[in-house]
Amino acid sequence: MADLSAFMRFARTYQAGEMLFSEYEPGESFYLIQAGRVRISKIVGDIEKTIDILQPPEIFGEMAILEGAPRSASAEAVDTVKVLEFNRANFEVLMMGNPIIALRLLKLFTKRIWDQKRRFMILKLDDPQAKIADVFLMLSETQAAISGGAVEADSEKREFKVTAADVAHWAGMSGPEAQSVLDHFTKQRRIEMYPDRIVVRNVSDFQRLVNSRRKK
Repeated sequence: MADLSAFMRFARTYQAGEMLFSEYEPGESFYLIQAGRVRISKIVGDIEKTIDILQPPEIFGEMAILEGAPRSASAEAVDTVKVLEFNRANFEVLMMGNPIIALRLLKLFTKRIWDQKRRFMILKLDDPQAKIADVFLMLSETQAAISGGAVEADSEKREFKVTAADVAHWAGMSGPEAQSVLDHFTKQRRIEMYPDRIVVRNVSDFQRLVNSRRKK
């Protein structure tokens, strides 16, 4: 972990339930979590969806620096949260003064842009089965990126080190709702459920399902 002691003048503390920022408001800062948890949420239709629960040493709000656009989501302290808050001016100080942090941030920014857009694609789906299927497609895409595009001998079969709770989280669904869909897929022999992993028997089958449900 890089030494951030030189940047403690940028430290901020938020109490449980306090908003760090709200969706659609102008964004001028991004945050690096040092302690506590932050809930990221977004309005989808008329419903507020939890997108993620972030913990140290994660970074969020960086789109304000990258795009200068309004906030695409809201951030709320789950418990007492301590962060380092960077705006455009001190971001340049951070980048110039700590090359290790600069490289980490650039890599994270690239990945975060993809993650946010991909998660939003899942949340926009109306059909619960399609949402769960698209989570597995997202995991398959991530797996391929990490392996440099290499696939297993059985190119349609995928094994993911995830649990039902993980899938529910990424799909923006309750645990019981997601479990019901996973049970249905298991009965259809589309997936195999294990305590520490889920095996998708034919990833192309889920691709066809999602394509048929996604609005053009």
